[in-house]
Amino acid sequence: MKILSVFNNKGGVGKTTLTYHLAHSLAQLGHKVLLLDADPQCNLTIYSIPVNKIHQIWERENDCVELGIEEFRKNRTQKDMAALLSQPRSLHFLLQPTIDGAGEFEKLPPPYKINKNLHIVPGRLSIHEYEEKISTRWSDAYRGDALAIRTITRMRGIAEEYSKNFRYDYVIIDTSPSLGALNKTIISTVDGFFVPAAPDMFSLYGIRNIGNSLRKWHEEFEIIYKLISSEKRKLFPKKFVSFLGYTIYNARKYTKASMKWNLAQAHLKYALEIPNVIHNYIGEDLRVDISDELLAEPIGGESIMHGHNTFPTLAQHYRVPMWEIPNVSGIDKDHQNTINGQKPDIYATREKYAVFSQSLISRINSIG
Repeated sequence: MKILSVFNNKGGVGKTTLTYHLAHSLAQLGHKVLLLDADPQCNLTIYSIPVNKIHQIWERENDCVELGIEEFRKNRTQKDMAALLSQPRSLHFLLQPTIDGAGEFEKLPPPYKINKNLHIVPGRLSIHEYEEKISTRWSDAYRGDALAIRTITRMRGIAEEYSKNFRYDYVIIDTSPSLGALNKTIISTVDGFFVPAAPDMFSLYGIRNIGNSLRKWHEEFEIIYKLISSEKRKLFPKKFVSFLGYTIYNARKYTKASMKWNLAQAHLKYALEIPNVIHNYIGEDLRVDISDELLAEPIGGESIMHGHNTFPTLAQHYRVPMWEIPNVSGIDKDHQNTINGQKPDIYATREKYAVFSQSLISRINSIG
């Protein structure tokens, strides 16, 4: 099992759309996948679960999140708690015992099943409360405080516990574009991450910011690791995160002449700078598993590089991956002409994501 994240300090690069379709593609290739939505905006949750179901999940746990776990438990019988834990719960709910410094739940709630091979632990808008606890407890981790160590490793712990119970091949944690405390602990304790980048100046600076932050985070985690006991080290990954590479996403295609990656000139200019920015700002210690020559090439080549017109919007509307849109029952009249006229292109997205997924898997298999 590998724990992964898709991350960029620059928002608006299609990160959630990419994560959603990557997960579906991996599942259709026969891998068992779990999504953890750690983005306070909850876009991946909204993409994956009907709104009325999200409301039901959140409503039943409101008191726990708002009152705290101890107060919540006082007013619940064992039967009540068992019933609550027998249904999917949000990531914030799972983190509440750590937030409050209380004992963990008696059992792990089941994930929400998107399909047979793809499950999700939904997000919740209030997960910022967990980030606040990370910030206030961070300094205590240097002296090996048990609650502080638990706080900065709990997200990985949840991923590992679910994997043990449900035998996932991949756990993918969705994150916000922030470089704050929450993403600091997530990105630093997953096995690998990759960057979706728009071919523009802002994504280049986003990668620079990620590299600068990762250098500082690595130094801090190394210090903590050296100061704590061998037993507490088991809560951390065996080594700091590996960089898996980048993909250019939602770029304009150039069709008039042969250009590298079939990108329009304005986009190609920035795309060609990405490998140099990676080499200069993503530390060599994060790149040891994959050669610089391979990291210079986008994951999956051109497979998902170019824009998909309105397909991602339709996919989100119907809560299915793009390639399944034509098979949805009850398509809105406003969408029928668009879908019927572009079926070959819509269906083709499945193979494109399969190519991307297999390329990513080969890189994941390279990391120790």
